[in-house]
Formats: sequence, structure tokens, C-alpha cells
Amino acid sequence: MKATLSIRQAVRPWIAAADARILIGVSGGADSLALAAASALEAKSSSLELIAIVIDHQLQVGSGEVARKTSQELKRIGIERVEINPVEVLVTDGMESSARRARYRAFDSAILKYQPDYFFLGHTKNDQAETVLLGLARGSGTRSLSGIAEENGPYIRPMLGLDRQITRLACAENGITPWDDPHNSDLSYARVRVRQEVLPALERNLGPGIIDALARSAKILREDADALDQIAEGYLVGLIPSDLDVAGLAALPKAIRIRVLRLAIFAAGAPEGSLSAEHLAPVEALITEWHGQGEISLPGGVKVARISGRLSLLP
Repeated sequence: MKATLSIRQAVRPWIAAADARILIGVSGGADSLALAAASALEAKSSSLELIAIVIDHQLQVGSGEVARKTSQELKRIGIERVEINPVEVLVTDGMESSARRARYRAFDSAILKYQPDYFFLGHTKNDQAETVLLGLARGSGTRSLSGIAEENGPYIRPMLGLDRQITRLACAENGITPWDDPHNSDLSYARVRVRQEVLPALERNLGPGIIDALARSAKILREDADALDQIAEGYLVGLIPSDLDVAGLAALPKAIRIRVLRLAIFAAGAPEGSLSAEHLAPVEALITEWHGQGEISLPGGVKVARISGRLSLLP
């Protein structure tokens, strides 16, 4: 039971810190089922309530039956309370992103319903490495390259330091036959190509340890991004985000200035996660390349204009 023990050790601090209940997001795959099994074993001697939230994306024929079998398996391994949530995936910006958005809507609803101490998710070190490579391919900034956070509000990813292979071994140790999502072998998805083609090629050509190296890079970049964000937040203390002095902004290092602008734009009403580098570049130009340009329209109906040496943000 060596693999199971590794996962139990990963969840132990969170289970020890919880007061009432923990939710666990489960797909039926090896990662989430191994996490559920280890959590059930670790919480067995406590009064902590574990509730599994099984998501049925309804993207394949028979997905409801997969969800039902997953529920049965969860109850067999000690998760007495299981909720199956069918979700509707409205594809607007790619299947992966759309499915993720639908999944997290269901997770957020479960959090409101059950008010858990934590919500466990089954991401592993491999997921982290894949996320970093995808960010590199998109030309993303520090925050995106920092990958997946271990802790993000109520969401906890206890297995982020463990290799995906451990979850397969843990399932075998506990007599669990996980479901293999056909989408996870479909090379039309960028993440699958990274998993099956790019990472193995890097391992062959650069040597073993690429996944560990990418995960370490993500950790370092997250620490850097957190520090820069804190400096940007500190700059705005005592200021009105909708009315900022251009000269003060111009004096900031660009890495800080961009973060200040992002925070100010969100404060003006732009939806979280809606801003790209393309959105921010013309706003930055109002400060550093001023030649009388007009107001700029941003997501959420936010307008930004330079007026008398001030940067004005209007909802």
C-alpha cells in the first residue's frame, strides 16, 4: 500500500485541519478515485464528513452510467455520501475550457450548498508540468506559467507534488478499476498532445526529470508572481483605482505597472480572467506612449481614458 500511503500523507495536513466536512471532485478517473480512497482511509478515525461530487459532463454516450458506477465505487471504498451532478457544456472557446467552466460552476454550487472546509481536487505533478508547457506555447506571463495553485480559496490540490503513476498504483492497491476518459487519448486536444508526445520527447532528448523540473519552475514563478502582485496591491492602498496619476504609474517598473492596471480594471467592473496582454497593451500605451489617443473599451464595458494627466477608468 505504498502508493496509497503517499497520497494519505499528502492529504493528512488538510484532513487534520478540517473541522466538519471536505468535498472531493471525482470524475471516475484514476487520479480522483485514488484521492477519494486515500482521503477515506485517512479520515476513517475522525468525525469528518467526506462528500464526493461526481461530475457528468454528458459529452459521451453512456456518461450517466459511468457516473453511476463511479458512485458505487466511491461508496465501496468508504465515501458514504455521493452527489452526481450532470452539467451542460456550452462550447464557446474550445471543449477543454468550456468543460472546465461547466465543471467549476457545479463545484462552486456544491460549495455554497455544503459549506465545506476544503474542496479536494485530484491534480498531480504531471498536470502541473502540462500546464506550464501549454502556458509557454501561448506566450503567457508569469502568473500563467506558475501553473496550478495547491491552494486557491476552498480548492485544495493535495497531490500536486505526486506523480500521476502513483494514483494508478493506489487504485490497484485498493482494487479500484478507474474509468479512462476517451478524451484523454484524443490527440485533437493540445493537453493530450503535450502529455503523449511533447513530454515524452523532452524526456528522450533532454533526459529524465523534465516533469519535476517544470513543477519546480512553476513553484518559483508562483512565488515571484505572488510577490509582484503584493507590491501592486500595496501601490493602490489609499488610492482611488478609477482615478490614477499617470506620472506615478510611469515611474513604476513595467511588471508592477501592468499588475496595477489589471487590478484597477477589475475594480472598475471587468470580469475576472477576462484581460489578455492584447487588452492591456493599449492601456499601457496611454501611460508610456501618449500621443493623444482616445478612450479604450475593455471587457465588462470598462472604458479607460487619459484626461489631464490622470488615468480615468469608468464602468
